[in-house]
Amino acid sequence: MSQPRAEVVDGSGEGQPSGPTLPRLATGFSLPGHAETTEFWVVRHGESTWNVLGRYQGQADVPLSLEGRLQAAMLAERLTGQPFDAVYSSDLSRALETARTVTERLTRPVFSGPPPVQLDPGLREIDVGVLSGKDTPQLRLEHADYLEALRADPWATPRPGGESMKDLYARSGASFQAMRRRHLGGRVLVFTHGGVVRVAVGLALGGVVHEAWARLSVTNTSVTRILLTAEGGTLLGFNDSAHLESLNEATEADDVLGPGQPS
Repeated sequence: MSQPRAEVVDGSGEGQPSGPTLPRLATGFSLPGHAETTEFWVVRHGESTWNVLGRYQGQADVPLSLEGRLQAAMLAERLTGQPFDAVYSSDLSRALETARTVTERLTRPVFSGPPPVQLDPGLREIDVGVLSGKDTPQLRLEHADYLEALRADPWATPRPGGESMKDLYARSGASFQAMRRRHLGGRVLVFTHGGVVRVAVGLALGGVVHEAWARLSVTNTSVTRILLTAEGGTLLGFNDSAHLESLNEATEADDVLGPGQPS
């Protein structure tokens, strides 16, 4: 079976609104009209080789582990035949390999065959700078001042030579808003990283308490579902990894929570 092709996008363009009004929730709260809304299914990549070793990755291009490939295949089985108007991925290989494994099993409304995988560097993981490749004991030994600053302000403290969560929110948030405008009334599948999944949650909720970022555990190949409009968003589901129930464990540590953290 041929792999879905990958295309690089520049974050511009508009979609065409169409479709019925979304259903009313049991609480009596009405979701926005379908034509005003973009639905996102946001997936964290499968386990990487550095996840196994407990190393910070950031934007280092680290491949999937054997376990990660199995996780991606299990997600592909779960999503087989699901229709998506578009598929986007971080251009880092651990996200792209996950995307290609899953996308070949999807369909597109109206069109035949799976949607192409479109690459967006704005969906990359947080840049951890000089921390890339290091584990937690090395951080405690070599970067004690940074860890102290991070405890005091986890939102605005940049990784040494890299980004803060505030920086990541601005960068990847811009990518989500561009996708929203491009696919109004559509359903979009996004393959990315743990930090960016947290950004998606923040966009859906209108922001997240800064100290709460590290308390959001994001499992490899988990699915988080959100709705976004020009005015705000709605969180439909978070960290759904039911397809992994037959596996012994799924890695939850990432470059925000930190490698080697208890799951």
